[in-house]
Amino acid sequence: MVKHNNVVPNAHFHKKYTQSQRGPLKVRVNLNQASRKKTRRIARAARAAKIAPRPLRSLKPIVRCTSQKYSARSKLGRGFTLAELKGAGIAAKYAPTVGIAVDPRRTNKSEESLALNVARLVEYKSKLVVLPRRRSKPRKGDATKEECDAVLMTTTVSGGHVMPHLKAAKTIEMAEVTAGMKAGTAYTTMRMARQETRVEGQRKAAVIRKAKE
Repeated sequence: MVKHNNVVPNAHFHKKYTQSQRGPLKVRVNLNQASRKKTRRIARAARAAKIAPRPLRSLKPIVRCTSQKYSARSKLGRGFTLAELKGAGIAAKYAPTVGIAVDPRRTNKSEESLALNVARLVEYKSKLVVLPRRRSKPRKGDATKEECDAVLMTTTVSGGHVMPHLKAAKTIEMAEVTAGMKAGTAYTTMRMARQETRVEGQRKAAVIRKAKE
């Protein structure tokens, strides 16, 4: 029996039972999260040292969150669209080879997002240093030996992003309360603005109708 007014347990964890040929029935539980986290961190550090000074992550676009509720928030997306790559003058097949993520399924819904990510690609392109596969035989467009020696890795071992999305901090604007603010009513102002918006189309139609007559 449950004593007192406690919450009824509703955590339904699925256990994995394994039966070996020798021995009793065993239950496999997921108690290795901490060790797996350490293993992933060591693997990231090894990969970063192997590909250095190349970045550990690809360049991501800035996108808006889905649904009307979260559309005001921005975040890093999966990859750049083909239109954004075309606007920056980068071929879709060439982009992944220089650390640019591509998502052919994504489309641009506004000119603002298109211009923002094109400018992001242009900035990345201006800072890009293409390392040759063989320093003894550099190809056309590859960096020189001096540029290769001076280049540094842009990401951290912990998995930092290339050109991270830095959000502007919200500020509060302080102002003096004037007599005009006290005289007006916020409710009346909102209702008048709402009414003006509702009849705006009718007034424009009336002006056009009068001009035709």
